[in-house]
Amino acid sequence: RWFYDQKILQKTFGEWKEWCTVCRERKLSLTADSHYRHLLHNLIFKAWRAYVCQQQGKRDKHYVAESHAKKQKLLRTWQRWLVYVAVQRTKHGMQAVALAFRERNCLRLSWAVWRRRYYQNCMGHKMNVLALQHWAQSLQFRAWLQWRELYLYSQHDKQKETRAVTHHQHWELKRCMEAWLGYLNLHRAKKRQNELAQEHHQSRIVQRCFSDWRLSWECRRRMHAHQKDIEKLAARIALWRVFAHWKHVVLCVEETRQRELAEKHYEHHLLVRALLCVRWKRLW
Repeated sequence: RWFYDQKILQKTFGEWKEWCTVCRERKLSLTADSHYRHLLHNLIFKAWRAYVCQQQGKRDKHYVAESHAKKQKLLRTWQRWLVYVAVQRTKHGMQAVALAFRERNCLRLSWAVWRRRYYQNCMGHKMNVLALQHWAQSLQFRAWLQWRELYLYSQHDKQKETRAVTHHQHWELKRCMEAWLGYLNLHRAKKRQNELAQEHHQSRIVQRCFSDWRLSWECRRRMHAHQKDIEKLAARIALWRVFAHWKHVVLCVEETRQRELAEKHYEHHLLVRALLCVRWKRLW
């Protein structure tokens, strides 16, 4: 009875230890879930902050571009107004000179030379204006190309960083899952080895008891063979004693077997109750 109580206590402690291990694994899984949610929130916040910074940069660039366009328009207007003022002054001067020449009765040749020079000056001024416009447009096109190249390069770097972060997260998740599966397989293997060891120990005990009983029975049988020549009453008494001892041994073996069956049934009942409790806790 004391040995049976000790076995029951050991098995109960084993079941309680396994339940504690399951609770610890559940706490670890909850901690991992909370860490994963915190990591996701952190990544979402970083992505939102990067998006806000990008939008702010775009707005700043748009404002700079608008201010630059306004300045360019104002510069062109000022240049054209200066050209117009210069042309008007030149025209007024030419008109005054022409009137003076007409008043002084200048020759027609001088008037033709002056007109040719005036046409050349006008053409030169127009060519200068066109050259300035072409130079300004080329500068604007180069600046736009440089800005586009820098923008595409920054977008490419951001995509690379996003892919690297995603790959690192997938690799960490895969490593954690592999470690968890390895732990489960190791725990199951240990549990199976313990069960096999217990079964082997029980079979060895049964075999040892049976061998001891067989040796004692054969020893009794030899003693009975050597004492055949003894008187019939002594032989009957010895035979009755041997039969009574054999019957007692058989009853002991049967009682031991029934006790083992009862222990196995009780272990199975405890295991089923523990599994039901664990399953209910997981569902809860």
